[in-house]
Amino acid sequence: SGQKVCYGAFKRSCYKLAYFQDVSRRVGFQEARQACEIDGGALLSLESQAEQQLIENMLQNLTKSGSGISDGDFWIGLWRSGDGLIISNVCSDLYQWADGSISLFRNWYADEPSCGSEACVVMYHQPTANPGLGGPYLYQWNDDRCNMKH
Repeated sequence: SGQKVCYGAFKRSCYKLAYFQDVSRRVGFQEARQACEIDGGALLSLESQAEQQLIENMLQNLTKSGSGISDGDFWIGLWRSGDGLIISNVCSDLYQWADGSISLFRNWYADEPSCGSEACVVMYHQPTANPGLGGPYLYQWNDDRCNMKH
């Protein structure tokens, strides 16, 4: 399930947001990736600040609609595999888009990515959390363990 919204201005003209208040319905990165592919799409690749802003607006509209959205991060299609280790030893350079996009646009939260065992990326959506070093945990990106449920 999810809300599908289409626009004409971006390379990918349609976006689908899936948010599950029921924590038991949330899924890990690979499950989310497969669900998008089965649906004919891909986990989101963000290629510009304008596209980032579009997604933020969509999430704000979803929140305002009274659907009761609370804290819950969203998977995006950025992840780190072992493939890049030969090219660079800078962790942040090793992230790639699951759909093969080559966009270098990033919107990391302060002190992210932290790397280590965290190799898959979420867009923060924690409106009730106290702000941290980078401000509120809203819409910036964080690397997380791929088996976490979002």
